[in-house]
Amino acid sequence: MVSVEDLVRLRQARDRMDREYTEPLDVPALARTALMSPGHFQRSFRAEFGETPYGYLMTRRIERAKALLRRGDLSVTEVCMAVGCTSLGSFSSRFTELVGETPSAYRARPHEELADIPPCVVRRHTRPRRT
Repeated sequence: MVSVEDLVRLRQARDRMDREYTEPLDVPALARTALMSPGHFQRSFRAEFGETPYGYLMTRRIERAKALLRRGDLSVTEVCMAVGCTSLGSFSSRFTELVGETPSAYRARPHEELADIPPCVVRRHTRPRRT
C-alpha cells in the first residue's frame, strides 16, 4: 500500500511524463522528481498505475504519435523524433505492439471517421493499450 505522500509524488512524476514526454526522461530523473530511489520508484509506480514508468511514457508517446500520423503531413521518422523517441526501430516495434499495425499502415489508412468526434473523446477511445 502506497502512502498518501508517496502517491502525491508518484503523480507528480506521472504529470512530468505527461508534460515532458518529448524530453529524454529516464527512471533516475523521474525517481528524483518523486523523491525516491529508482528501484522503489519503479515498484511503487507499477503498483499504483499498473505499468512501469517506461511503459507509461511510451504509451503517452505513441498516443501523441497517433495524432500526428492522422494529420498525415509528417513522415514516420519525423513523428518518431517529434514524440521524443530516438530509435525508429524501437518506436515502430512499440507502436505496432500497442496499436496493432505499423506506423506507416496507420498513417496510410483513412481517419475520417474520427473527424467529427471531439479530440478529447478520440484520445480516450483510441488510447494505446497493451494486450
